[in-house]
Amino acid sequence: MKKLLQIPTALTLLLTTTLVIGQNTRFSDPETVVSDHFWANLYASGGNSFFCNTAFTSKGLVLTDGYVYPLADVRSALDCGTSRQCEKNNRYRQIASDMHNMIPVRSRTEMGRRNARYENLGSSASEDECGIRQSAQFFDPPVRVKGDVARTVAYMVNTYDLPWLGSSTVFKGWNRLDPPGDGELSRHQRIAEIQGNENPFVINPERMERL
Repeated sequence: MKKLLQIPTALTLLLTTTLVIGQNTRFSDPETVVSDHFWANLYASGGNSFFCNTAFTSKGLVLTDGYVYPLADVRSALDCGTSRQCEKNNRYRQIASDMHNMIPVRSRTEMGRRNARYENLGSSASEDECGIRQSAQFFDPPVRVKGDVARTVAYMVNTYDLPWLGSSTVFKGWNRLDPPGDGELSRHQRIAEIQGNENPFVINPERMERL
């Protein structure tokens, strides 16, 4: 009898500690999320810049908060107007507050990839010191984060009904090429704990094949 009475308690605990597969519903103030949760919590002890893998102990002047799925493309998809106008749009604020899409990036890199679409450039473009290949229209990230990029874009497309930022075939190929590593899994777990929801494509990369 005692064991039977313990079952509801165990189920309740399981349900209350299970993370959500779905949208960010915890945060809707992008500025606060960036300052209080992204830099002051997730990267409070430093880390490595996303594309260049350069170690840092604090944000400093050379880093900025970047977005794998750029906010300019979110604004365009939502058709909510200028940056200032979109800041009054609750849907935009929810999406812009999603930490699964936020990354620490060198300011110079972030400036250079604006308005670019993700693509495999191959030998048509030379690599920079970070392993990035880039043209006026396209951005080809280093191999070591191609899967990270693919799974984040898939999350944004699937979760918020946003358009692909390039060919879905390219992203699916990157997902297969670069499976989740320890760094991506650890970062994902920390974000899920802070934000309360998971990226299902990090947990189960095979899901991308069904998109």
